[in-house]
Amino acid sequence: MSLEDRLKARIREAGPITVADYMAACLHDPIDGYYATRPRLGADGDFVTAPMISQMFGEFLGLWAVAVWRGLGAPERFRLVEVGPGDGTLMQDALRAAALDPAFLQAAELVLVEPSPPLRELQAERLADGPLRPRWLASLDGLGADLPLILLANEVLDCLPARQFVRVGEGWAERRVGVDEADALVFGLTPAPDVPPAFRAEPGELMEVSPAQAEFARRLAALIVEASGAALLIDYGRARPEPGDTLQALRNHQKVPPLLDPGHADLTVWADFPTVLATAAAEGAGVTEILTQGQFLRRLGVEARAHALIAANPDREAVLRRQLARLIEPDGMGELFKAAAVMSPPELIPPGFAGAAR
Repeated sequence: MSLEDRLKARIREAGPITVADYMAACLHDPIDGYYATRPRLGADGDFVTAPMISQMFGEFLGLWAVAVWRGLGAPERFRLVEVGPGDGTLMQDALRAAALDPAFLQAAELVLVEPSPPLRELQAERLADGPLRPRWLASLDGLGADLPLILLANEVLDCLPARQFVRVGEGWAERRVGVDEADALVFGLTPAPDVPPAFRAEPGELMEVSPAQAEFARRLAALIVEASGAALLIDYGRARPEPGDTLQALRNHQKVPPLLDPGHADLTVWADFPTVLATAAAEGAGVTEILTQGQFLRRLGVEARAHALIAANPDREAVLRRQLARLIEPDGMGELFKAAAVMSPPELIPPGFAGAAR
């Protein structure tokens, strides 16, 4: 029985399901979920991420991690953690750049948080000849707080499911997934069983609430506060509360209807950075301002690195300039993607950020 058939049976038995529950099933169902069984990354897959666009992205995240380690006093042992490592490209580039400080690598224990068996295989293959042997965890729960943490999370929040609510008069209805008379999966509205957080919206406008993103932030902040360290979050999303339906499905680099062929496309929603950072701060962690990816990478010196690569590889100038533009310009990833950090002690100022948010 396909995932679509099983979802329909579930809906017939218990009623329409939330968008969050639908996303979770499509992405993580152990039999037919996208990430559990058929993730397709890269130019020949369904989507590309920043590390696949240019080596500069991973290199600067590696140098960011080295600078944070030094800011922590260069502890003799710490955990270098990546959540959602994709095909391993980001960590491969990060470790190559971090090798400029051999003491950093000597102190590091590499942990990859990845629940997807197919992606773990890709990561193991790519990092097989690297300077650090990784160990894998399925979630943050197994990390422990006995060592300082330096954590990287690129395009992780957008994979965490969100519920959707629509303003109806003075109240709210919840958007859910049901089955119509033609036996097709469809979106519909049901009375909201709980009231979403205070949010300014006009009748008919849709807002998204992600308990999963908030819970991730809570667990992450609790770890950082107990262990000390910093986490860098980069994702496409919003820097302020605002309405809008951001649910999308990608297949072969094209947007497809989210209810089409469940489990065969990557489903995402925008990262809710304001809620993520507010949740982390409530746990006692320090949080930074929210920057665009373009601002963040420029502050780290990505343009100077690009010029150095061009000087060393003049035959690749056009390619390198296109890669740089895609990372930092508004018509690429520069504006839509945001960057923020969570840290402890709160006065620790991670590279690229002016200081803790007030």
